[in-house]
Amino acid sequence: MSDILVHTEAGVTTLTFNRVDKKNSITSSMYAELADALDAARDDAAVRCVLIQGDATIFSAGNDIGDFLNKPPSNQESPVFRFLRGIAAFPKPVVAAVCGPAVGIGTTLLFHCDLVYAGDNAAFSMPFVNLGLCPEAASSLLVPQMFGYHRAAEALLLGEPFMAEAALEVGLVNRVLPPTECNAYAQQQARKLAAKPLSALIETKRLLKKTQSAAVVERMDEEGASFGRMLREPAAREAFTAFMEKRRPDFSKV
Repeated sequence: MSDILVHTEAGVTTLTFNRVDKKNSITSSMYAELADALDAARDDAAVRCVLIQGDATIFSAGNDIGDFLNKPPSNQESPVFRFLRGIAAFPKPVVAAVCGPAVGIGTTLLFHCDLVYAGDNAAFSMPFVNLGLCPEAASSLLVPQMFGYHRAAEALLLGEPFMAEAALEVGLVNRVLPPTECNAYAQQQARKLAAKPLSALIETKRLLKKTQSAAVVERMDEEGASFGRMLREPAAREAFTAFMEKRRPDFSKV
């Protein structure tokens, strides 16, 4: 069975992370599947909304570290960047249901969603600095816009988890629910959207995002260039080596 389940019904394409045994960590091939699914949903007039979800216990642990080290993104056509560009520019509504940990891109992809519902067990984190890296997905632009500078600095510089109620307070999520109800509620909301006129949904979303669309693309490209460079530097090598060796990284010499 695929690590990304794609199901379309009642005008909603549902993308489900289906790798729970690996904490829904995302591989290069999974990014390619997600990017392809978004392309297909964009071009299918019968699809009016996309829902992204995980399991009641885990949304996504972010990048699969082993796969990431074996197949690091080498250019802007790498699957991860295809996915990020695809979700950032997706013209139809995108809904997310998040339960359990949402690490790295598991959190940053949410800034490109239109509605986000969280289980009360959700734990969001953007630990890029802790890996010797910088933010991605235009999060260095979007997090300060949503959180305010000081809360954004805390989230991105310390990289520590923040829980569902904190995410609700800063506007990252629309509602917090019991984990067993979250996916179903998000599906219900997605179907409400799918029952509305597609042209009105697309134009309203375009207008909502108009002031930041170009800036998001520009920041995403700048982050991508920095991310690729930093991935080859000593701090990231030490962070990933320590992760694989199950020890604390030592950044005292980098």
